[in-house]
Formats: sequence, C-alpha cells, structure tokens
Amino acid sequence: MASRIELLDTVALIRDVPEHNLTAGEVGAVVEVLGDGEAFEVEFCDNTGATYGLHTLRADQIMPLHTRGRALRLRVEAA
Repeated sequence: MASRIELLDTVALIRDVPEHNLTAGEVGAVVEVLGDGEAFEVEFCDNTGATYGLHTLRADQIMPLHTRGRALRLRVEAA
C-alpha cells in the first residue's frame, strides 16, 4: 500500500544515490511531479536553507514523510 507522493511533500531517500552524492535518510521537498508521478524533482537544503541538491528521482528511491492517517512503517516494510 504505497502512499502517493505529491507536490511539496517532504520525502526521504530510502537508498543511497551515489551519482548525486546522496545517502539514504536524507530529507528533501518535492518541487515538481514528472510524468504520472513516476519521477520527482526533489530539492535538498541544509540547516540554513541553502540548496545543496536539486535532483530528479524515481518514486522507488523516496518515501513520503507524512502518514495521512497510516503508519509510516507500512510503507517502509513494503519497500
């Protein structure tokens, strides 16, 4: 039961993306939904708000950090 990722959602990487120097667990914001929700432009910012990455990621590389009434654990176990 995968949660739908939407524009402006906060997401986390569920696996390393070495080609972008990103590691699992990094948190970003969806700034563009591409196609039919198959890929997303995700912006990563540091603690000061400065962008350190803006990358196109596939839906299977990220998970939403909202529950919308469901436990996040369900999404993690399904990945």
